[in-house]
Amino acid sequence: GMLLGVVGRDDPIGIHGALIFAAGILTIFLIGKDYYAPEPSDERFASYYDDPTKAGIVLAMIWVVFGLAVGDWVAWQLVNPNLTFGGGWSSFGRIRPVHTTAVIFGFGGNGLIATSLYVLQRTSRARLPDQLSPWFVLLGYNLFCVLAVTGYPMGITQSKEYAETEWYADIWLVVVWVVYFLIYLRTLARRKEPHIYVANWYFMAFILVVAMLHIVNNLAVPVSIGHAKSYTLFSGVQDAMIQWWYGHNAVAFFLTAGFLGMMYYFLPVRAGRPIFSYRMSIISFWGITFLYMWAGSHHLHFTALPHWVQTLGMTFSLMLLVPSWASAGNALLTLNGAWAKVRDDATLRFMMVAAVFYGLTTFEGSFMAIRAVNALSHYTDWTVGHVHAGALGWVAMITFGSIYAVVPWVWKRKSMYSAGLVEAHFWLSIAGALVYVFAMWNSGIIQGLMWRTYSEDGTLTYSFVDSLIAMHPYYVARAIGGLLFLIGGCIGAYNIWMTIKLPNPISEATADQPEPKAIGASPQPAE
Repeated sequence: GMLLGVVGRDDPIGIHGALIFAAGILTIFLIGKDYYAPEPSDERFASYYDDPTKAGIVLAMIWVVFGLAVGDWVAWQLVNPNLTFGGGWSSFGRIRPVHTTAVIFGFGGNGLIATSLYVLQRTSRARLPDQLSPWFVLLGYNLFCVLAVTGYPMGITQSKEYAETEWYADIWLVVVWVVYFLIYLRTLARRKEPHIYVANWYFMAFILVVAMLHIVNNLAVPVSIGHAKSYTLFSGVQDAMIQWWYGHNAVAFFLTAGFLGMMYYFLPVRAGRPIFSYRMSIISFWGITFLYMWAGSHHLHFTALPHWVQTLGMTFSLMLLVPSWASAGNALLTLNGAWAKVRDDATLRFMMVAAVFYGLTTFEGSFMAIRAVNALSHYTDWTVGHVHAGALGWVAMITFGSIYAVVPWVWKRKSMYSAGLVEAHFWLSIAGALVYVFAMWNSGIIQGLMWRTYSEDGTLTYSFVDSLIAMHPYYVARAIGGLLFLIGGCIGAYNIWMTIKLPNPISEATADQPEPKAIGASPQPAE
């Protein structure tokens, strides 16, 4: 940080260097204050280490409120472009990646780190291998997110979808991510449970494949160590292919595999039912792992990419429907015998609706990958609607449901502060997601049809401005839908904070323990 701050003092990278330096100094003091503390006793091994999970949940809720607020600002900018307030830093092109990074990586990433560390310990019956590396991962990852969202308004970007951060932030994330994977391997190596539960396979695939995607897509040569700007190693259509190999698999392994790991643990536990078919969950895992890797080229239909590569992406996208629906169906069939709980428990309802949205969105994605459909949908708001059906309906819903389930468990409370607020959050989220997605579906199809309507003399019937005017009411509806989702997120953050502040925690004796409670009983497979 000091090096970047000094050599980059005439470049925006200097600001980030100072930020990294300040974060480093702060962390030194956070760790150093315990240097003379007595060595902790071995009694700590009798319980799980959930402090990083607690911090990750709090950080996730901070990021989701911030990210949704910026996202709704972006939506209102499309209604009224004057909402940039005249500054280049607040233009659509600069704050839109602030929104995507905050919600995908800030909210989603912290939610994944927090829940994965919780699930890893319970399904392995083993405490985390140490108490420092989880904090390094959590704080280091959030430093990366802060570097990203502060860099975009300054114009620091390499202009790659979901990978806008520049070279120095990318290198830092690799270091953090390797430590994250090592935590997983070290914990599994010392597990007391012989079986590795399927949720851990999804979490490990998410960590491993995201590392591979991130490294390859961000191979670049910086102008100098004192400049934020870098140039990618790839050019032309090869760069586009690498980017969408990354971009679609970021959806596959960050926004799908990781959250399926979440679903396969929290939904059965909350429902009090075993997974409908454990074998189906394994088959689905390997199907998603092998097939998703080939689907990215469907983003490049009708481009300079070779036709056979486009067809390959389309074919694998259609095949993906099988393992995707296997997971969605497995989740819903797990709820057989527990539908009364779904009716009464808003937390479980979050998870159920997430599984429904996952099934619908994966069907829509496979459908939109077909070249004839893509000819209508490409570059339109239909794609925006599809993405947000997955982001709001699947990712956010399963995360909120999992967080509502885990908060009373890790803070040892009997329940959430207010079941009514969970209920209100659920219905606001459903209403916001449906308003948003239906507005974009209508907008996108109308857009696509207007762009391809020809008059009798072979000229375009509508100008681009005509289509833009037709979109205006749908953009208003989208912004309102986003606002409803934001209000729900704020209610959720308040409810979680008040739950944390509740007195009279449940005694440690009733908390879950690394060792099986039954004396003399052999450990049973986690499924």
